[in-house]
Amino acid sequence: MKSALSRPEFHSEAAAYRLVEARLWPNGPVCPHCGCMDRISAITPNPAKRVRIGLKKCGDCKKQFTVKVGTVFEQSHVPLNMWLQAVALICSSKKGFSSNQLARVLGVTVKTAWFMSHRIREAMADGSIDPLGGAGQVLEVDETFMGDPQSVFVNDKGWRTRQRKIVTIVERGGRAKSVAVENLRKTEMKRALENANRDSVLMTDSAGLYKPFGWQFADHWTVDHGRHEYVRGDAYTNTVEGTFSIFKRGMRGIYQHCATKHLHRYLAEFDFRYSNRAKLGVDDDERADRALKGIAGKRLTYRTASARRPGAETRVVW
Repeated sequence: MKSALSRPEFHSEAAAYRLVEARLWPNGPVCPHCGCMDRISAITPNPAKRVRIGLKKCGDCKKQFTVKVGTVFEQSHVPLNMWLQAVALICSSKKGFSSNQLARVLGVTVKTAWFMSHRIREAMADGSIDPLGGAGQVLEVDETFMGDPQSVFVNDKGWRTRQRKIVTIVERGGRAKSVAVENLRKTEMKRALENANRDSVLMTDSAGLYKPFGWQFADHWTVDHGRHEYVRGDAYTNTVEGTFSIFKRGMRGIYQHCATKHLHRYLAEFDFRYSNRAKLGVDDDERADRALKGIAGKRLTYRTASARRPGAETRVVW
């Protein structure tokens, strides 16, 4: 999908439907209700009869559907061509694209732009269970904190000061995976390191929280930042710290505020852009295409996105 805003898919809803159908149905339409592929007929759009663009009917279950059913676009009243514009804008920005800016560009309300952004982040989330790394590969792992340590957050249990913790795993020359954890204890670190292939070489700093897991990997190298040691041959964590730099610049400069319940979606957005960056041969067009292929099988309603999770802070202020 070309990111140039002159593309017909960005201006014609019919062209947008054809593009999305080609991406999600490469072998022809598939009924999301019964899975039928043989007896599907297209219904000619007719505004007078309220027949929608891209509407089809299954000959087996007799139900109607469009390509948006079963995707993050389902039940959205925003035209599909505007959705493609939003995908291209968010995928082509290195440090994020704010809801206010998206609302101005698309001509929609900030509330609509905010919900669209979260749906697109949901599409960016990597649903694969393949761990990062492998034999002969190096994984850098590090943790960081987000939020002002002096900030006081409202919690269901009362007022207290708390920062959010993030553990990120990065393949050297490859993908990244970030996980928001409640604390840096063994159980949470074990959950984060489930995304790491144990045949890899583990690179960390000298923090003691990695020692219980180092023996599980092919090798475990460390650098001692407390002694101002940052590189020792091939041992360093500069790659993963570079991902933190981009993430924090985006959160501070673009998004500014982040609710705790949404943190995993912002992490998915930055992981997606890092794992599909230009250095790996992925340009803006291909990145938007990959995000578009991730819309299937995912739903995010406004009530689900805006609901406050019990026991979670209201927001993190950078």
